[in-house]
Amino acid sequence: MRANWIYPTAAILLCILLWQLSISVFNFPPYLVPPPLQVLERLYNNAGFLLYHSWITTIESLGGFFLSIVIGIPLGILLVWSRTLDRAIMPLLVVSQAFPKVAIAPLIIIWFGLGLFPKVLIAFSVAFFPIVVSTIAGMRSVDSDMNDLARSMQASALKTFLRIRLPYAMPQIFSGLKVAIAFATVGAVVGEWVGAESGLGYLLLAANANLDTTLLFAVLVALMIIGLVLYYAVEIAEKIMIPWHISVRGDERTS
Repeated sequence: MRANWIYPTAAILLCILLWQLSISVFNFPPYLVPPPLQVLERLYNNAGFLLYHSWITTIESLGGFFLSIVIGIPLGILLVWSRTLDRAIMPLLVVSQAFPKVAIAPLIIIWFGLGLFPKVLIAFSVAFFPIVVSTIAGMRSVDSDMNDLARSMQASALKTFLRIRLPYAMPQIFSGLKVAIAFATVGAVVGEWVGAESGLGYLLLAANANLDTTLLFAVLVALMIIGLVLYYAVEIAEKIMIPWHISVRGDERTS
């Protein structure tokens, strides 16, 4: 367990060291690349201010993420069960991902305003596709022998789904969830760039407009922390829900 935290912490400290060394070697001025201590001081002095905007972005990200789960997993299951729907809907889902979200976000802001809901929708539009794809992959990865065994025991379709297909699909679904939670944060920030009165994306624009690189770096650090916390929250949920899977047990053996 201890090694799970030692390696990421060492990697972060190495990045900070390389950051400081690059400033010393290439002689970057502070207004272009502020030193780590200056950024940490800004984080400390503006902790309350940054926490407020971080909370807004986190809520938007989680809203889009949970909406993606509520829609994405059932949709993925439905597409596996119906080849007709799969052929009809999957091309539309792929096409929807081809549109740049930066281009779609202004329309969502125009339609729904500057509040929380449009940012949740934008986060959802980015996050739901990995969940759908991973759900489909997981449902189709079920061992055919297990399905044959269920049929030989005259298990109902519902019982086969709950006892065999869904448990087999969960590792793949969680792989999609880990990708989706990172995408949801990006989607929330994109929405804040386009139109917002709060949030870390809004602060990034304000820092850029004022040429305040120290604040810009502080916001990036805050986004990094949010991303790490949300990712590891999903990983903890995975260990709780599917402790039997080899990916979880493998982590425990190597820790």
